[in-house]
Amino acid sequence: MPDIRENISLKKFNTFGVDAIARYFVTLGSTGEILDFLNSSYSEIHNRLILGEGSNILFTKDFDGIVVRPAIMGINPVKETRDHVYLKVGAGENWDSFVNYCVEHNWGGLENLSLIPGSAGSSPIQNIGAYGVEVKDLIESVETIEYAGKKTVTFKNDECKFGYRDSIFKQKLKNRNIITYVTFRLDKVHRYITHYGNIRKELDKYRETSIRNIREIIINTRRNKLPDPKLLGNGGSFFKNPILSKETLESIRQFYPRIPYWEAGRDQFKISAAWLIEQCHWNKKRIGEVGTYVKHPLVIVNYGNATGKNILEIARKIQKTVKNNFAIHLEPEVNIL
Repeated sequence: MPDIRENISLKKFNTFGVDAIARYFVTLGSTGEILDFLNSSYSEIHNRLILGEGSNILFTKDFDGIVVRPAIMGINPVKETRDHVYLKVGAGENWDSFVNYCVEHNWGGLENLSLIPGSAGSSPIQNIGAYGVEVKDLIESVETIEYAGKKTVTFKNDECKFGYRDSIFKQKLKNRNIITYVTFRLDKVHRYITHYGNIRKELDKYRETSIRNIREIIINTRRNKLPDPKLLGNGGSFFKNPILSKETLESIRQFYPRIPYWEAGRDQFKISAAWLIEQCHWNKKRIGEVGTYVKHPLVIVNYGNATGKNILEIARKIQKTVKNNFAIHLEPEVNIL
């Protein structure tokens, strides 16, 4: 039987670094341990949270239930073709360490997602994305253990219902299926995505275009503009970039012709949440122990002793200001509990 701990501080299990107490807490390092847990009375606790590295969660109060932390490790090639290699990765693997592993083996596709905090098992939940790449484009399948049925259920890519920072695991199956493994399809023949941000410009400083050089550029870029959660508590981008209709975008552009936007398909356009926040004068602002990061207004930071409620209060004020000025609702990317 896995070790069930009681009244555990979650401060080191969330990148915001806020303190909250979990009534019960269990780490599960194998499918066998998961099944043992699911066959115990603790699995009947109704209030549960499946938690990875806590890089996308804000605790606003103690968690009166059980926190389940999958920690299955391993990176195993399961299939290889002329153009691709397929890797089955344990849910507990650190995401950036996995990306580095792929780059070191000259397998491409994930390099643009370098230095994103979190675990491999959490990546499909959020459908993490950055610099023109979303993880859904590299996922072959997601293996889970069903909480209620206590059986393995594998989801093919199209069954995961991926959307913008969204998936079936964030919606219908939230806290219902424990992700155990994710199988990724990596490229042996590289397809470089360099149009986003400053990648193409920075590549001019290198002798060649390679996944190793792209990874280095993105790591340097992220370190330059985003705070290290080990030094300054944060959950990365707090809000999603809004997606607007063409008509709504054009009405805003009449007053703000320089608003940054990108095509999002189906006559829809994604606009910059950071730009909206900056226009509302929330950039570089600090109130008590909470503020927007000096180099990126989309990142809300904990300067040391903020509570989850303090952080949520600032987030709501930002939402209200943007709503009043632009009639746009900023949807949180962070999971708020």
